[in-house]
Amino acid sequence: MTTNKETAGPLDELRRRDALAEEGGGAERRERQHREGKLSARERIALLLDEGTFEELDKFVTHRCADFGMLENRPLGDGFVTGYGRIDGRLVYVFAQDFTVFGGSLSEANAQKICKIMDLAMRNGAPVIGLNDSGGARIQEGVMSLAGYAEIFLRNTLASGVIPQISAIMGPCAGGAVYSPAITDFILMTAKTSYMFVTGPDVIRTVTHEEVTKEELGGAMTHNATSGVAHFVARDDAECLALIRELLSFLPSNNLEDPPRRPTNDPPDRTEPALNRLIPNDPMMPYDIKDVIHAIVDDHYFFEVHEHFARNLVVGFARLDGRPVGIVANQPAVLAGCLDINASVKGARFVRFCDAFNIPLVTLEDVPGFLPGTQQEFGGIIKHGAKLLYAFAEATVPKLTVITRKAYGGAYCVMASKHIRTDVNYAWPTAEIAVMGPEGAVNIVYRRELERAPEPDREALRQQKIAEFRQRFANPYVAAERGYIDAVIEPAITRPKLITALRALENKRDTNPRKKHGNIPL
Repeated sequence: MTTNKETAGPLDELRRRDALAEEGGGAERRERQHREGKLSARERIALLLDEGTFEELDKFVTHRCADFGMLENRPLGDGFVTGYGRIDGRLVYVFAQDFTVFGGSLSEANAQKICKIMDLAMRNGAPVIGLNDSGGARIQEGVMSLAGYAEIFLRNTLASGVIPQISAIMGPCAGGAVYSPAITDFILMTAKTSYMFVTGPDVIRTVTHEEVTKEELGGAMTHNATSGVAHFVARDDAECLALIRELLSFLPSNNLEDPPRRPTNDPPDRTEPALNRLIPNDPMMPYDIKDVIHAIVDDHYFFEVHEHFARNLVVGFARLDGRPVGIVANQPAVLAGCLDINASVKGARFVRFCDAFNIPLVTLEDVPGFLPGTQQEFGGIIKHGAKLLYAFAEATVPKLTVITRKAYGGAYCVMASKHIRTDVNYAWPTAEIAVMGPEGAVNIVYRRELERAPEPDREALRQQKIAEFRQRFANPYVAAERGYIDAVIEPAITRPKLITALRALENKRDTNPRKKHGNIPL
């Protein structure tokens, strides 16, 4: 039998190493993080996970670099905290870069720590969350650190569509390091404390002579509103971590599971009479599609994704009858709801994510067409618009569409029309389904008749033809006669109609032709 005296030595050594590992770069550097408005790596993990559930792995790993005097400085953990824990009781894997240790730089050793976490997440079918705060590759390790990035990129790619991958940018993320978050499903950034760019302001100043700040070049709002690289912006670390928890509540743990349901007291047969009065009488007048979304979803709660980017298309998560759904909706209040390059890319990415993780899609359509102009054509609207079409067409999850007002031209086809395997297509009585709007159609079809008309009578004749066209073509009943619309419904009963349809589609099984993968127009 061993005595306390005999075990004291090994236990003391374990406790000493534990304390050293948890110390990171020391109290002074942690305090510097706090002064900059940032939490430490361990504080972030503690806020993210359910209390007391974090199990750390590779706590005592050290770097292997023998150059530049690095052997004399080998902190335990090597600047990365990795492990697993629970969010709302569900297993997740997490890694956090500790900026207080070598600026959170990536080494061969801590890259292997991340790869181990990602491999475990794949084997166990659980989401992986990366909390990024790093100065980039560790220069002293040369190609080994670059190899570490490539190993991580490979795992990001293989895990894509298999487990949810979420990246929080909570400090610097520059150079090659940006490509790991870019492959993941969702990117969150913190205002004023995070930035992302491939080349920094100094390099840009040298090469192109442009003057730009870090915030302007790669700050949170730049990537949320301008580039579309990031999906969420948070005021600070705490809000960022809370957003991750909320986001995960809509997502399954892997692609073989259904998304988690949540009990609701919102009646499935609830009607919303205000929707009957929402659409303006003037078809040129805008309205806010978010009013429709909030009216029909459980508890009027909508978790918007990519809120600040391509605002003419609204995407995000909600629940119907407790079941998570992905919402894709044209926004008439911005660019009249036209689809453009940015909106097409934004929508396609979101649709493909929902399809990969068994989240039904609900499309709310009010689209007058694709945005015209040389900028759009030269920028490749044909190719980019096709991405959204491709995404909807290949999706095999339950798909429901409600046309609230305009559905014109090719945009009608793209926005989850019946012809691309959408399961249930509804239209409100205010729906206008046609090749183009009545005004444009009349100018083309009746051009010669209008030209022959006397000048004083020309506008009256034009308005008469527009009214006739709207009555004959720009209504939902022509499409309903052909079965392209399953039902024309009263707006007030949209919620119960969608819930009933979702229940009927609960066991839907659909497949695509066998192939290695499609060739989406990238």
